[in-house]
Amino acid sequence: MNFKKVLLPFAAGALALGLAACSEDEAANNEEAATEEQAGGEQQSAEEQQAAQEEMQAKLDEQKVADDEVVATVNGEEILGADYNNVLQRTQMQFQMQGQDPTSEEAANQMKEQALNLLIDQTILLQKADEAGLEASEEEIDEEYAAFAEQNGGEEQLTTSIEEQGMTVEELRGQMAESIKFEKYIDQVAPVEEPTDQEIQEYYDQATAQAEEAGQEAPALEDVRDTIVQSLQQSEQQELVTAHLEEIKADAEIETLI
Repeated sequence: MNFKKVLLPFAAGALALGLAACSEDEAANNEEAATEEQAGGEQQSAEEQQAAQEEMQAKLDEQKVADDEVVATVNGEEILGADYNNVLQRTQMQFQMQGQDPTSEEAANQMKEQALNLLIDQTILLQKADEAGLEASEEEIDEEYAAFAEQNGGEEQLTTSIEEQGMTVEELRGQMAESIKFEKYIDQVAPVEEPTDQEIQEYYDQATAQAEEAGQEAPALEDVRDTIVQSLQQSEQQELVTAHLEEIKADAEIETLI
């Protein structure tokens, strides 16, 4: 389940700094000087790194819009900059993790298009879920919230994390309700069946061949069967949802404003 703020599983990682070591003789004769030089070099590297990170972040922030700016409308419903910025930030991180430069003009255009398309698609699907009368019960929300709290260090820790992200428990529960409703609609319009043994075996054989080519040992089928089933079902459902979106978007009134 994806949430806009508090559930982002991203964290900035520190890069390791290192300096060439002095030889044993040099260290013995110039221990104090070498220590001072090393400390100075580490400080300079850290300062340069910090400056580069700040420059990168400044360029990424320039791609964002005002939180109250309307970035698109879907059947008259407005999508605001606050939601766009959250999706854009995740997309920027994904580009960086893939080794791409998110500050280039080409990447900026790609990320903007991806973020807008994702928000538009989600908005249309949620509108259809509302039309279908789908709702999340308090019991379903309670169950989802309890499970999420357990995954994140307990309710007290989760509450702290929520507050640090500028959210409230009620806002989080509201997002969970939307997500539950969204999932209900997807299951309704894109139901998937259990893959056959033959489909599972073919998937496993292909994955095993790829692992062997990479010099890796593949796990036994029984150890990964559940994962394969989930992957096949997700792939099939994604195809069905994509086809469904093409149909309903053809009749929707969509306007992008950035």
